[in-house]
Amino acid sequence: MEILRQKKGFICDMDGVLYHGNKILPGAKEFIDWLRAENKEFLFLTNSSERSPKELSQKLCRLGIEVGEEHFYTSALATASFVAWQSPGCSAYVIGEAGLINAIYDADLSMNDVNPEYVIVGETRSYSFEKIEKAVELVQKGAKLIGTNPDKTGPTEKGIMPATGALIAPIEIASGREAYFIGKPNPLMMKSALKKLGTDVKDTVIIGDRMDTDIVAGTESEIDTVLVLTGVTQKEHINDFSYRPRYVLNNVGEILD
Repeated sequence: MEILRQKKGFICDMDGVLYHGNKILPGAKEFIDWLRAENKEFLFLTNSSERSPKELSQKLCRLGIEVGEEHFYTSALATASFVAWQSPGCSAYVIGEAGLINAIYDADLSMNDVNPEYVIVGETRSYSFEKIEKAVELVQKGAKLIGTNPDKTGPTEKGIMPATGALIAPIEIASGREAYFIGKPNPLMMKSALKKLGTDVKDTVIIGDRMDTDIVAGTESEIDTVLVLTGVTQKEHINDFSYRPRYVLNNVGEILD
């Protein structure tokens, strides 16, 4: 893995790479310690929209890994930035958790369940038929439908669970409108990550556990890709895709071997 260790910038997914729920994954702490010891530029880029960078930093701290919040970038931040760029100061009907709601407010946007310009959906544990009805109504009235990320599932301690792509599907079907997704593999997410890192494409690598988001995002951005087998995509499923990761590792710690 000497070629990987020579890279200057590391973009790393979190769920399925560093942890499952509140369980740290093998090699994660050693890998992050190595990034700091070698003065590497690194960014944890997650499609999860539930938590803010501060909360993600605190979560890693509880797992025994201290990383400053400046090293985190989420699909919630990318979504709020995109909507604010498209329609500054607009309003949105939001189905999501605190990480997404705070990002919306921080981008100088407001909440509106009467005549919003956007309906935005992210991961949430308070999903309900009432919220689906409201979202469908607003989209049919002309609100633009946005998903924080296209992931249909995500890894947890309990196994694979529904994610944004699955939650937004009923709204798409009932309204007859397709959502626009901001998170990986959207190039907007990758451009933001590279800008924050400040490294060149050829000196950067992306590490993830999903072929359909992390690996395709790196491939389309011409960044070297590493698939770790601790999350969603397993080795026997790699050939189901028309593209391949540059490297396949059992866990992120193998970069140090």
